[in-house]
Amino acid sequence: MTIIDGKQTAATIKQEIAQIVAERLEKGLRRPHLAAILVGHDGGSETYVANKVKACEACGFKSTVIRREDTVTEAELLEIIDQLNNDDTVDGFIVQLPLPKHINEQKVTEAVDFRKDVDGFHPINVGRQSLGMPCFHSATPAGIVELLRRYNIPTRGKNCVIIGRSNIVGKPLAALMMQKGVDATVTVCHSATENLKEVCRNADILVAALGRPGFVTEDMVKEGATVIDVGTTLVPDATRKTGFRLSGDVDFANVAPKCSFITPVPGGVGPMTICTLMQNTLKAATGELF
Repeated sequence: MTIIDGKQTAATIKQEIAQIVAERLEKGLRRPHLAAILVGHDGGSETYVANKVKACEACGFKSTVIRREDTVTEAELLEIIDQLNNDDTVDGFIVQLPLPKHINEQKVTEAVDFRKDVDGFHPINVGRQSLGMPCFHSATPAGIVELLRRYNIPTRGKNCVIIGRSNIVGKPLAALMMQKGVDATVTVCHSATENLKEVCRNADILVAALGRPGFVTEDMVKEGATVIDVGTTLVPDATRKTGFRLSGDVDFANVAPKCSFITPVPGGVGPMTICTLMQNTLKAATGELF
């Protein structure tokens, strides 16, 4: 059994990006510039944006964080997005989710210029991805595929079962796993799936992305499978100073011995999500996609 080290893999990729940035600077080109819009003071969002800023520093990028209180109006937020769309010094930007309930997240997502949509959420990028066209891929799914590639885990003709059909992970990951060059046979499971355990036991690659701690148990995994855990849920833990710990969707202790490869939580998929964001920003700066 091999534990897939997403943290180390992400560090390696960031070093590769930093080298490319250094070569750009030697040629007199400017640093790639990533901006983030952060509304309110959600703890998870604050941490995530802070990690993005650190990643930018590691890659040699310029980063900008635009903060607004959760009382900001939708019109004000759309105006900021319009300014970033038209700012030639900003290569890519993200609007950190979730947003306050009075703001339409879909409207905000569609307002972002798809050529700067380094999160890969815009319908144009989603559509281009489904067609196998150049685009910004959704960060978490692209990070998962990159982990599989870097660990030389076979995907061609393999059965890939994805538990969860979200627009952020499940659906875009299914599209990526089916594409030429990856060539997996994909099944997407959800709340209406019948005989879920049997379906999962047929998986060569099992991806858990439903946000239910410890949902995937030993009897759902076949011997020698690769298990990718996307779950990140805070659960009570009296042994920790904070009183909480981060839990994945997989019962790691009991599932891991059956696996050929498995991602831990934390330290598995999470670091790769931010890493893919850096890769997308570099592509935006070089203009290699659009």
